[in-house]
Amino acid sequence: MNIYFLRNQLCLVLVCFIWGALNAQIEPENYIQTIGTSQEQLNMIFIEGGVFDMGSKPNDWGHRHDEGPLHEVSISPFWIGEVEITWNMYKLFVNRNLDLEASPDTQGKEVKLQPDVVTGATVPYVDMSFGMGVNDFPAICMTQLAATRFCQWLSAITGYFYRLPTEAEWEYACRAGTTTPYSFGDDESKLTEYAWFKGNSQESSHKVKQKKPNPWGLYDMHGNVAEWTLDQYADTGYEVEVDSNIDPVVLDTDTYPKSVRGGSWMDQPVSLRSASRMPSSKKWKSRDPQIPKSLWWHTDAPFVGLRIVRPLQTPSTEEQNIYWNLKSK
Repeated sequence: MNIYFLRNQLCLVLVCFIWGALNAQIEPENYIQTIGTSQEQLNMIFIEGGVFDMGSKPNDWGHRHDEGPLHEVSISPFWIGEVEITWNMYKLFVNRNLDLEASPDTQGKEVKLQPDVVTGATVPYVDMSFGMGVNDFPAICMTQLAATRFCQWLSAITGYFYRLPTEAEWEYACRAGTTTPYSFGDDESKLTEYAWFKGNSQESSHKVKQKKPNPWGLYDMHGNVAEWTLDQYADTGYEVEVDSNIDPVVLDTDTYPKSVRGGSWMDQPVSLRSASRMPSSKKWKSRDPQIPKSLWWHTDAPFVGLRIVRPLQTPSTEEQNIYWNLKSK
């Protein structure tokens, strides 16, 4: 009798071990995304889902009216780029030399799309880095349309679904579990350790990953360049509806303004707070001599770039196309 009992116990232990090992293999984790046959790669950081208070309260330091009302939001799990998309990566999208080299055998299965069907950005007629730097510097001056097309192209090249973050995802990742103005606390004097801003940037963007990361391992969430999100911007603040606190996003109300997050090398510390928001503007194309003005480049926005996300739950093909075809430029 004892022999049978021991045998059954050993079998139970073995089953539990195998079950645990299998689950450990499929547990989401950080990974490195290669980009076609290029040498470029991007660290993707896994963010557990959770609940947080989005926005700021009227008595919070630096509070602006468009950051309220403070409201609870539930976020589903996703991956986000460790750093902002650099010129090294973005130029692959502009030049499109990788399109014919994409191999289905080396791709994921989340997206079924040929890279050459994705509309490409026009080659700029001037140096859109404005001499600040290219190698490992964040790409800048792209419109939201160009940023979403980059995500679509990257998805086609890799077979994994990528898009811009929602405002809620962006703030959740930036805060990294904190409730203070910055992800490192409320001591503004420490900002220079984590961010490039007006006080230390020498009027230029800088290479990514030169400052300290936030608690979740993300670099340059505060400063360096501001980052596009999917959401429409409203200067009246957030419209909180009964069923909108789960993965909220406001899409396609109008071409302008869209919400940009994080502040940049040009901004004062108050604009680098986790809750701070910035609206896009037609004025970002003021010096564009083209008629009509470019759909792809903001000649007057050397402070805006992008960071990408990949949701754990892959959306349907129809939903993917919604995220990639915003009313934006």
